[in-house]
Amino acid sequence: MRIDAHHHLWDLAAVHYPWLETRDQPRFFGDPKPIQRNYLVDEFRETAAKRGFDASVHIQVGAEDGLAEARWVDSVAAANPGWPAVQVAFADLTDDAFDDRLASLAELPSVRGIRQIVGRAPAEDRLSGTGKLLDNPDFLAGLRKVAHAGLTFDLQLHPELMDGSAHVYARVPELGVVLCHAGSPIDRTREGRQYWARELRKLSELPNMYCKLSGLGMFEHGWTPDSIRPFVETCLEQFGPERCMFGSNFPVDSLTSDYSTLVDAYSELIPPQFHEPVFGGTASEFYRIA
Repeated sequence: MRIDAHHHLWDLAAVHYPWLETRDQPRFFGDPKPIQRNYLVDEFRETAAKRGFDASVHIQVGAEDGLAEARWVDSVAAANPGWPAVQVAFADLTDDAFDDRLASLAELPSVRGIRQIVGRAPAEDRLSGTGKLLDNPDFLAGLRKVAHAGLTFDLQLHPELMDGSAHVYARVPELGVVLCHAGSPIDRTREGRQYWARELRKLSELPNMYCKLSGLGMFEHGWTPDSIRPFVETCLEQFGPERCMFGSNFPVDSLTSDYSTLVDAYSELIPPQFHEPVFGGTASEFYRIA
């Protein structure tokens, strides 16, 4: 089974996504205008299936109501039994109503994990304050509740937050955690790559931490296989193929590449003997995809 372990869907008539309805406001990944339209399962499935994928993991994507989004995604999964699909839903681990929200999400058959973004990019984080989650005891308590519920956690951050995150997640060894977008290596200079790799080591040394080879186009719109090679190779070296998984990050990464170009690049960069775990086996085990 080949699994795309990180993609998004949205139906603007079914769920409200404030960021998709805000015009002329560039984001850390670029101008979202080309993707401010419906992106539904039939379009994604046709694109992914052409490259041999036959299952996927949907990741929450900034809906106004995370539970409404999760219920919609669950209905999509139920209506497409020929395409095994699971999801990672949003919940605010520090919210007073988190226990009830977690219980509601855990009841949905397609839900396998939770994501609450810790860091997108420094400039946006200064406005959102999400980096402060790492110092919030309620966040740590919430992570333990996620583990107790039998769910995983998708961790999105950038290198400046890796040290603090390593201290937090070391305290929840029972929780399976996967790092989104290789830890968002924003600074592509030689010094930036070295800093990212040093900080990444603090996370990769945690046995419960996994890594997604995804989203690298968000920080370098003119990327090439050679330009992302250091990041792919470092992730494979630090985590090993049994803790790495491929994700397209579509349709966000469609701003910088078509799907086939993306898959071709990773297929070239990942050694053939690692293809089975990275393009399916790791995600199948981590997200419990039959």
